[in-house]
Amino acid sequence: MRAAVIQFPGSNCDRDMVVAIRDITGTETKLVWHRTAELPDGLDLIAIPGGFSYGDYLRSGAMAARSPVMQAVIAAAGRGVPVLGVCNGFQILTEAGLLPGALMRNAGIRFVCRTVALTVENSQSAFTRGYTDGEQVRIPVAHHDGNYFADSDTLDRLEGDGRVAFRYAENVNGSARNIAGVLNAAGNVLGMMPHPERMTEAVHGGSGGRRLFEGLVRQIA
Repeated sequence: MRAAVIQFPGSNCDRDMVVAIRDITGTETKLVWHRTAELPDGLDLIAIPGGFSYGDYLRSGAMAARSPVMQAVIAAAGRGVPVLGVCNGFQILTEAGLLPGALMRNAGIRFVCRTVALTVENSQSAFTRGYTDGEQVRIPVAHHDGNYFADSDTLDRLEGDGRVAFRYAENVNGSARNIAGVLNAAGNVLGMMPHPERMTEAVHGGSGGRRLFEGLVRQIA
């Protein structure tokens, strides 16, 4: 397996993501600067990490979505390569049109940073095969703009197509229908606000995020 983690100005979870992918899956994992127009050959996974790309100027993820590398990411996603966007990565994926909806300022206008309980809504995707439907896992969040919004028709379609991957057990940011993570129609792109890479070892306080990466290995291998 080979993986790439995309770096933008303001990324701050890029190395956490590299360590999680490398140590859990044994995958060769490279950091790719956002101004690179081409991705390495033969990638099995692309991850867009958390942080504050471009300082969240204009809208969170709006400028990063127009970086040269994103055209290569979009093309790879179209070929079926799994793409994982976490926190700011989720915001970038929506701004790039790879996922529907938008991430708005949290309800209450406050930064939220704590471990939350998530309910697994779809355990059939490449990213969630390590879980079971209805299972609750605990994974940290750290965001100011994690309030997921989409119009009612889009939300109904996401629900009906089984594209809601995770839901907050307790809505911490005002997200529509408690949505914490969504999939694209093909199931190979996942955006989620919680940080699975921050909850993979006992020293982190739990390992609720570990099975996401382990499931990817079983899917891709």
